[in-house]
Amino acid sequence: MSKTYQVAGIGNAIVDVLTRAEDSFLDNMGIEKGIMQLVERERAEVLYGAMEGRVQAPGGSVANTLAGLGNLGLRTAFVGRVKDDGLGRFYAEEMEKIGTAFVNPPKAEGELPTSRSMIFVSPDGERSMNTYLGISAELGPDDVDESVAADAEVVFLEGYLFDKDKGKDAFQKMARACRNAGGRAGIAISDPFCVERHREDFLRLIEHDLDYVIGNEAEIRALYQNDDLDADLAAVAAICPLVICTRSGHGCSIIRDGVRTDVPVEHITPVDATGAGDQFAAGFLYGLVTGADMEIAGKMGHAAAREVISHMGPRPETSLPDLFRQHGLMS
Repeated sequence: MSKTYQVAGIGNAIVDVLTRAEDSFLDNMGIEKGIMQLVERERAEVLYGAMEGRVQAPGGSVANTLAGLGNLGLRTAFVGRVKDDGLGRFYAEEMEKIGTAFVNPPKAEGELPTSRSMIFVSPDGERSMNTYLGISAELGPDDVDESVAADAEVVFLEGYLFDKDKGKDAFQKMARACRNAGGRAGIAISDPFCVERHREDFLRLIEHDLDYVIGNEAEIRALYQNDDLDADLAAVAAICPLVICTRSGHGCSIIRDGVRTDVPVEHITPVDATGAGDQFAAGFLYGLVTGADMEIAGKMGHAAAREVISHMGPRPETSLPDLFRQHGLMS
């Protein structure tokens, strides 16, 4: 029996608000160049008001992955939390437009505003991000409809949500509902510092509730701290049937049921590296859901990541199926 969704994601629903800004503007506004900073509500409102020629796009790591999966034609759903305000309605509508079911309606009054990341792009291409977490940080188990998770072949979790207990509870509820109905659950680790803060909980989740884990080299190394990537990979593979480690210019290493596959990649200089990991996940998950072997799934991940780093913005701008066909990855 086929399920309604091939992939359901749970993560931060953040509207990316972009504008071009001179270095002098950054100095005047006290914005630190080239880094991501969390800001409070008042600061967020000041910065938002100071942005000229704003371009808005729905963002958030898992949401970007779902956009890539939608481009590839998969049936997807997103579990997130937005307020019923201008940005929240925009977010929900944009997700529906790319073919992803936005399953939780925007929340009414009395809630924090919709989360946003104000991104100032300098003439040299550097991005200075100021993120206001807003309502998204309140995501919890009450936002998880178990029937949505049960009706998904694969669920995909965003490590950033792990910073709050409510987020952890939401994860567990989503993973268990999916797996109890015969699906597979996994996580994108998101951030090595997140692992540092919650190592025991992360390892417990991976061992008991997850079927796959995707992370970059720093994130995978943070889990066991053996100071040796191969040893760290082997340690994670001992508690999880499928581990995928992206190694930027060095391709990726995948261990599935104890069998390791290294998939090389041709190194290119990115125009904008934002979203590379999110789109790698989209390509890889497409391969996983459609039953591709691990080498092909890894190549799909690389092809999708390569597309997104060749232009500004975190989502694909060309047809990924066409791209996969050009690379001989799809018939």
